Amino acid sequence: MSVTYSENVAPVSGDAPSENSVEITPKEAKVATKDTEVIVTVTEPEAAVPIPAAEAPHPQPIIIVVTELEPVEGEVTDTSPIVTEPVENGHNEPEPTRAEKHVEVTEVKEEEPSTSKVPDKDDDVTASTPSPPPPADDSDPESTRGRKDSVWSLGDGQPPEEIDKQIEPPPLSTLLIERPQSGSITVGGDITFVAKVEAKDLLRKPTIKWFKGKWMDLASKTGKHLQLKESFDRFSKIHTFEMHIIKAKENYAGNYRCEVTYKDKFDSCSFDLEVKEVPEGSQSIDIRSAFKRSSEGQDDAGELDFSGLLKHREHKQEETPEVDVWEILKNARPDQYEKIAFTYGITDLRGLLKRLKKTKKEEKKSEAFAKRLEPAYQADKGGKIRLIVDLADPTVELKWYKNGQEIRPTPKYIFEHKGTQRIMVINNCQINDDAAYSVTAGDEKCTTELFVKELPVNIVKELEPVKTTVNERIELECEVSEEGAKVKWMKNGVEVPTGVRSRYRVKSEGTRHWLIIDDASKDDTGTYSLMATGGTSQAHVQVDLKPLKILMDLQSMTVLLGQPLKLNCEIYPGNVPGRWYKNGQLIQPNDRINILHKLKNHNLDIESSTIHDAGDYTFVPEGYTQTLSAKVHIIDPPKVHLEALNVQDNTVTIVAGNKLRLEIPISGEPAPRVVWMKGERVILDTGSRVRAETFADHTCLTIDITEREDTGNYKIVLQNEAGEDTASVKVKVVDIPDPPEAPLVTSVGGDWCTMTWDPPRYDGGSPILGYFIERKKKQSSRWMRLNFDLCKETTFEPKKMIEGVPYEVRIFAVNAIGSSKPSEPSKPFIPLAVTSEPTMLIVDDVTDTTVTMKWRPPDTIGAAGLDGYQVEYCIEGTDEWIIANKELTEKTRYTITGLPVEGKILVRVKAMNAAGASAPRTTQHSILVKEVIEPPKIRIPRHLKQTYIRKVGEVVNLVVPFVGKPRPKVTWLKEGQPIEQTISIRNSDCDSIMFIRKAERKHSGKYELSVQVENHIDTAMLDIQIVDLPGPPQAVKIDEVWGTNVALDWNPPKDNGNAPIIGYTIQKADKKTMEWYTCVEHYHRTCVTISDLVVGNEYFFRIYSENMVGLSENATATKDSALIVKEGLQLKNPEYCDRDFTEPPTFTQPLINTFAIAGYNATLNCSVRANPRPKVIWMKNKITIIDDPRYRMFSNQGVCTLEIRKPSPFDGGVYTCKAVNDLGEAQVDCKLEVKVRRGQMSASKNTNTPESSFKPGTHQADADELVVMKADYGVGSRRQRLGGFTFFELMKRGVPLHLIDKYMNESEKSESEKKGSN
Repeated sequence: MSVTYSENVAPVSGDAPSENSVEITPKEAKVATKDTEVIVTVTEPEAAVPIPAAEAPHPQPIIIVVTELEPVEGEVTDTSPIVTEPVENGHNEPEPTRAEKHVEVTEVKEEEPSTSKVPDKDDDVTASTPSPPPPADDSDPESTRGRKDSVWSLGDGQPPEEIDKQIEPPPLSTLLIERPQSGSITVGGDITFVAKVEAKDLLRKPTIKWFKGKWMDLASKTGKHLQLKESFDRFSKIHTFEMHIIKAKENYAGNYRCEVTYKDKFDSCSFDLEVKEVPEGSQSIDIRSAFKRSSEGQDDAGELDFSGLLKHREHKQEETPEVDVWEILKNARPDQYEKIAFTYGITDLRGLLKRLKKTKKEEKKSEAFAKRLEPAYQADKGGKIRLIVDLADPTVELKWYKNGQEIRPTPKYIFEHKGTQRIMVINNCQINDDAAYSVTAGDEKCTTELFVKELPVNIVKELEPVKTTVNERIELECEVSEEGAKVKWMKNGVEVPTGVRSRYRVKSEGTRHWLIIDDASKDDTGTYSLMATGGTSQAHVQVDLKPLKILMDLQSMTVLLGQPLKLNCEIYPGNVPGRWYKNGQLIQPNDRINILHKLKNHNLDIESSTIHDAGDYTFVPEGYTQTLSAKVHIIDPPKVHLEALNVQDNTVTIVAGNKLRLEIPISGEPAPRVVWMKGERVILDTGSRVRAETFADHTCLTIDITEREDTGNYKIVLQNEAGEDTASVKVKVVDIPDPPEAPLVTSVGGDWCTMTWDPPRYDGGSPILGYFIERKKKQSSRWMRLNFDLCKETTFEPKKMIEGVPYEVRIFAVNAIGSSKPSEPSKPFIPLAVTSEPTMLIVDDVTDTTVTMKWRPPDTIGAAGLDGYQVEYCIEGTDEWIIANKELTEKTRYTITGLPVEGKILVRVKAMNAAGASAPRTTQHSILVKEVIEPPKIRIPRHLKQTYIRKVGEVVNLVVPFVGKPRPKVTWLKEGQPIEQTISIRNSDCDSIMFIRKAERKHSGKYELSVQVENHIDTAMLDIQIVDLPGPPQAVKIDEVWGTNVALDWNPPKDNGNAPIIGYTIQKADKKTMEWYTCVEHYHRTCVTISDLVVGNEYFFRIYSENMVGLSENATATKDSALIVKEGLQLKNPEYCDRDFTEPPTFTQPLINTFAIAGYNATLNCSVRANPRPKVIWMKNKITIIDDPRYRMFSNQGVCTLEIRKPSPFDGGVYTCKAVNDLGEAQVDCKLEVKVRRGQMSASKNTNTPESSFKPGTHQADADELVVMKADYGVGSRRQRLGGFTFFELMKRGVPLHLIDKYMNESEKSESEKKGSN
């Protein structure tokens, strides 16, 4: 028996799957599955070609699909793979993210097959035999429990039709100009995949990701077996991305994907890798390596062990041990297993014990069986199979079982005896014979499994296209190669429902299959297909509509309102449904509208017609463009609806002088003619004061100003073609009473008064029901009503008036008709009242001779206002109150002086105004005239209880509150010494303020604040820490270089910036480009190993130190470089004559004189050619432009651009672009003139002035800096040294000019300070 192990990874982006095969022997291969559940699905190969029995040395192969599920941590009770039959008709398709492995099992008549190497992974699935091993006990195999018809249903197999399904080609590439190609290598070989992206239209480098399968990002798996490389060709503008696989293993095979993204663009490409196995001899398996758990950080990190990634474990293969641990374990006691595992480094003790248990059982020899059953048998459906065992004792009773049930002799099961051999013959094998079989001889038992192979079902007769019309019968017939075969009907790629309520019926007879549609509709049009295991047949069905014939059209009609309305028509074919529309709106059936369809007749019935039922009716047959239309007209006799007036005896009462508008609803279809009459006089619609108007649903009588003469009967006459109707309305005009006399105000209070009046002389013909009272301020013209309920009496008391404000009041008389005109206003009156007593009287301070009182104003202050307060005191024991202040005080605080020492007094305060003195507010207890000392207490804010940290240059403003009486004495000390004069201290009665305008490092320290009141002292400590950027690290050196790794070592910086060093940032630069890239950030140690360096490159390294403020301004670089040499190769570089590409700057396109409009952005452009890359300087009127927000400078591929944002007339002048490199300099000039539009002239004169547009310290400072740069960087200038390097050496290494200039200036400052100190 031989096993072919293949891996099939689900393709990504529509690429075809790749398949790799590995030969595994049945006897020597080991089952290494510990935590991975394996599901094996047995499927038949599609379109298998039959081979004659004489020419076929091997039976047909069985395809086994192995699906790896999520790892389960725990003990595995059965490591046997679970075998299932193919899923019928492809109902259960595999998930797209699940990787599947196909294993082909073929029986071979060999007794000693060769061995092969097992993949070196803990999670790889292998088999010790082609079929599952027998169980350890007498019970049924665990893999057979709970299965239906001897089929394990675990796992989802891939149907055969999915394998040959055409995969759509991927979309055209939008970024990749060269895509990785599939490749094939042998185990241990190297291969490189290359992807190229054109950067002509890209502003920055695109992002690329490499994947294996659908989800594995290979960026995290780089190591000695996988390397990713990126490069860029500046001349061809092409990015090159490479993936190197070194010393490939078998599990590296599969489908890979490359994804490239740039902003909103995306492109991807899939490719396959096939790893072929190199034939080798049998190898022994190391038990210690098999049961050791790998850890992160080992040499194997980076291998493409994808099943191991699911468990976050990696496997490391060790050398063959010298000690045979198996023999030690077999001869040891169980209590010694743990000690042996610890001695030899075996961590998976549980897996070791299961393996040892299995090994010991395999060594046990059978006493009843001389030859057991084979692990598995295979038979074709309908064929015959013989199961043979050889007994050691022929007299032992033998029993055969199928899935645990004893088998009795039948024509299907025949038992034979040949010497010691016992044979069971199974005739006419069917699918239900695919099961687990066992045979018992005494107490011993051996088991096997029988796999029944079902031949593929082929299409013998194809489906034929059908074209018919609706309501016809459709039959699709197809013939297959086998009777009773299961097939699946599809419509447009979707399975056809064949349930009880489905329109589709499926019939089969022998090898013929039908799909029947009894009543075809237009929706049945589509492509129908029949799917069998051996192929698919499809045909197109076209269902069209039958021609429409109108047998009876709709008829227009006129219907009396309330009568039934019936519309009907007849069409052919009769079973065509339709819809009814009125005026273009769809009609839905309801309780009043009934829509009927019976054969050819279509009826619309309305029981009782209404006015809204009139209109254009249309019947639209479904699926046809023809329509049937008719008009319906509804008529109704006219009628006047006086009940809508809702008045008694149809009499309307109206007050004289008001407008009368009577709206009376009318009905009638068509609209009736309306006539209004008073007596014999007809009221026209053109009248000025009295007029009649008619609308669609009502008529209206309008009298603008009613008079007594308008009283009488009004008659309404309606006429239309359906009849006539009349009605009468009576109108009665009444009036309001006369106004009363002016009221009298009898008494006045603080916010109230009392008033009286007499009834009116004329009540308007109706009794007086009551009175309304209104008031207003004398200066105002707005009256406010005081009562909303009628006042029945002739007296009233208004309240809630404002004191000191003159008021007037007036009266309205009300009868049943309405309110009279107002009376004459009363005489003005003014309410006045004293204020309420002061509030919250408390003692503020006490001395030996004075008492200070404090209070708040009264809650209520009268209209006369508040003139002031009067303070009085009384010595305890007397009743005499003494006025403390001869004149009123307006303040709410007063100090009483001249009091006896240690005397006791009571104090009261009165509020005074024009109405008099308010009620006094008196202290509750007597006050002792004696000063009280309050010890000092410093109340430190919460944020100052910790170290107060500020950066150099920031403002320090600390406010420390305290209490104490009398005023405390405040003292500040720093480290026991008086503070410097640069620190400002301001003290008050309740707090002390420390202010530092610009903090410096020297201001750090512990500050002591002391507050003293006589002999009482309180102190507090404040810790202030002023931090700055740290200095660079010291003594950065390359400690060791090996392979693609470099070890760096350095010392912490001398100056930590007065803050702890929290990390380091390490950068590397290739000697060719000297462009610095960050390798590690926030690194805490002072030694590091930089890996993944490119072989053949020479690197420099520099390190920044970092504290809580940030990175150090400078970095310390290594003096020496690290050359990454490829191991094992020596390349002799040929000698070439280097061409000198260097050249001084030359402007190929000069600046052009430009005119700009004020307020609109302007740009200046030129182009320069130079090597090395020059530094571009822009100047205005020979002054360098640096860090000015009004200017933006760009430089791209030699094109230099200066953008001036919204220029003003003062931005005009001569602009210069200067290019400088080591070989020389060049400059070009142009003149910019800014024009102002006429509309902006006045605004620019007022806002833009030379003083406002010029900012001191910008252009002049830039010019000074430019002079320094010319002096330092010019040809033949003096040599400056920085860290042992000259200016030319720094430029050669690619250090930016602004950093060199900054370091040079700092070195000059330090030298000048040293000279000054000397």
